[in-house]
Amino acid sequence: QVQLVESGGGLVQAGGSLRLSCAASGLTVSSYGMGWFRQAPGKEREFVATINWSGAATYYADSVKGRFTIFRITAKNTVYLQMNSLAPEDTAVYYCASTPRRMYVTTSTSDYDYWGQGTQVTVSS
Repeated sequence: QVQLVESGGGLVQAGGSLRLSCAASGLTVSSYGMGWFRQAPGKEREFVATINWSGAATYYADSVKGRFTIFRITAKNTVYLQMNSLAPEDTAVYYCASTPRRMYVTTSTSDYDYWGQGTQVTVSS
């Protein structure tokens, strides 16, 4: 049984930082592509960042490029999202997800088959 459990969300002032964690069980993060998505109230879920199965490739949404970093620690079977220079528009529920796709890095929610429950990030101005 696959489980992805996010943690690390919270309330932070604009300009601050947070690190989200996604602890995986039932799958090995070094064998799957892992992604972070977010959903703000009244909006569709959107892609934030992804790391491919080998860890050699990462890809970011333009809105977070240069501020967010996705990385993993395979010994902990955990994927992280380091978020710096946070802005109010980053406020959303953040979700971790896994994809079996290996041939390409994917930003499409439909390519991700397992999802965590989400963690709330709120950035105050």
